[in-house]
Parts: sequence; C-alpha cells; structure tokens
Amino acid sequence: MDPLPQGVGWMEVVTGCMFSGKTSELIRRVQRARYARQSVVVFKPRIDDRYTEDSVGSHSGQTLRSIQIDHAGQIPGLVADAQVVAVDEAHFLGMELVAIVENLANEGRRVIVAGLDMDYRGVPFEPIPQLLAVSEYITKNLAICMVCGNPADRSQRLVDRSGRFLVGAAESYEARCRKHWSAEVATDLQTSLPLGRNLAEDP
Repeated sequence: MDPLPQGVGWMEVVTGCMFSGKTSELIRRVQRARYARQSVVVFKPRIDDRYTEDSVGSHSGQTLRSIQIDHAGQIPGLVADAQVVAVDEAHFLGMELVAIVENLANEGRRVIVAGLDMDYRGVPFEPIPQLLAVSEYITKNLAICMVCGNPADRSQRLVDRSGRFLVGAAESYEARCRKHWSAEVATDLQTSLPLGRNLAEDP
C-alpha cells in the first residue's frame, strides 16, 4: 500500500472470492491501527453467524471483536469517536452502505471495508462495485482453485440452494478459477486438491 494520507479521511476496500483472505487482511489492518493506538470500531452483519456472534472471523481461524448490525443505517450511531471504522462481509449490507461509509471518510475517518465482489453466479455483488469506484485504496485478493491449484477469483456454490444469500464456508463453497467455475451449483463435481485445502486462506 502507498503511504497513507495525513489529516484526511479515506476508504479502503478489500475484495475477492471466498477463501481469498479478505477478512484476514481486514483483521491485519485493524490490528496495526490498534498498535498505533488509534480508536477502532468493527462491524459485521448479523446474518453472518458462522464462527461467533460477537466477532469477525476468518476461515483460517482469526477473530476480532465486532458489533453486529442488522443494516448499514445503524453504523453512524455506533461509531462514536472512532478514528478507524471497519466493516466485514459488506456485500450483505446493500447499497445503503455506500453513502454511509463515504460520509464517515468525509468526516476524516479511515474506513476499511471487506466483501465479495461477485456472487456465486459471477454477477457483481452490490455494493462492492460501487465502493470500489469511490475508494482511495483497492485490494483484490485471489484464492487457490480447488480443482487445479491455479489462482482463483470466483466462488463455486456446492449445495443446491437457491437465493443469492447463502452464508456458508467449506461445506457450501469452493474457490475456483475461471476455467473450472460454473454458474450452476456444482453438486456433482469433485475437488482434486487435498481435503481441507480450501479451509486455509491464500497467503
């Protein structure tokens, strides 16, 4: 990352597919801010209850205490005097989030947002594309394709469930490259990499 601005707020977006290390990167940045003795507040949508209710959690086992919210409109009333505001799993919070985090950055805060850039169908996942357009810093992580081991940028759904929102981890999704990804649910496909490889986030 380039040298950070001084005396001004800004936005950072960390994006990519499932198992690409988005949450791990958000946690790393938040921890560094705390080492610098900056006040930090972390939010996650209540719908994401995979690991723990009161913490942001990565697939690799890292956790960070957070505030659960039902919708993005709750954020302004909960940030208090935080210098750094972090939001994980932002794709669950809808377009309302864009104006809210822009306002926080305009107030002089550092805002860190992490979320999926595409859903399981390969369709851009709002509000991440819109956040990318207005952010000063963008990081797109790649995972490892569970079929061939190449860089992966797509999330393959493995369970036969309809609907855009399906909270899950290795039992529901795999990271896939463009060649081995399909918009259809891959219930009949077998992975060729060792079981558990998709549990470890890309370094």
